[in-house]
Amino acid sequence: MPQPVDTGPQSPEIMPFWQRFFDNIHLLMGLGILIMVVLYTGWGLWEILTMPKATLP
Repeated sequence: MPQPVDTGPQSPEIMPFWQRFFDNIHLLMGLGILIMVVLYTGWGLWEILTMPKATLP
């Protein structure tokens, strides 16, 4: 639900979704950590699964 912004005596404006999204610092921090964990975990699993079999002496 868009939140009205008080701009003075004029009618209230609706704050755009992306402005509300980028103003929420906790959401951005959580999203950054989530992306980092998913990418690095996926990358590590991919490296382990595609690693060639070791030849034993």
